[in-house]
Amino acid sequence: MGEGVGNESMLFPYISSANIACGYHAGDENTMRDTVRMAKHYRVSIGAHPSFKDRENFGRNAERLSAREIHTLVTEQLKLFGEIVREEDALMTHVKPHGALYNLSAKDPEVAAAIAGAVKDFNENLLLYGLSGSCSIREGKALQLTTVSEVFADRTYQADGSLTPRSSPGACIETIEEASNQVIQMVRYKNVISTGGKMVPVAAESVCIHGDGAHAVEFAKHIFEALQRNNIVIQARSNR
Repeated sequence: MGEGVGNESMLFPYISSANIACGYHAGDENTMRDTVRMAKHYRVSIGAHPSFKDRENFGRNAERLSAREIHTLVTEQLKLFGEIVREEDALMTHVKPHGALYNLSAKDPEVAAAIAGAVKDFNENLLLYGLSGSCSIREGKALQLTTVSEVFADRTYQADGSLTPRSSPGACIETIEEASNQVIQMVRYKNVISTGGKMVPVAAESVCIHGDGAHAVEFAKHIFEALQRNNIVIQARSNR
């Protein structure tokens, strides 16, 4: 959310948590403030979405930074976003890294530990979102943060449980039916079928839909309805 797409008002009715861009890959103080206000209106949990400082590539190009630099990078964004949330008399509940930073933290324990350390140092009560089965979750737990294992409605998976790189064919799911079926399978049966046909176990504590996706609103609406039909409750996680 808050990435300049402008579809927030159409998405908010179907979600329980929002990851809001902190200005480094997209957005600015005004978009953060507007999106926080909208989240309050819809009673949606408010999360920081820190990234590499890479507006040109929407935060989707990895950068080689030290653990200290990553800690600083995340902390800067949490402070900026946290101040806006405070000024709007709202509550920040969680942190989810964006783009290349998220993908690196999923595979690299040093990056994951640096992010988790920044979150803990800023506010140890914040939830840390990360890819199911990844270093992000393990390193967050190691620092005694409450973690949320995340799965993706609009992305395909590899046999090792990682997301198919966006540079590869078939990385993004393009049909409502496929997205809805994948979500129900992950939530109900705790597995997902990789692009190679392997059944991969997942822990689906949160389902991500990319707000900048071409079918984001359609996906959100139909997945919301599919979960309801399957008697699956949609509710934000809380650590308070």
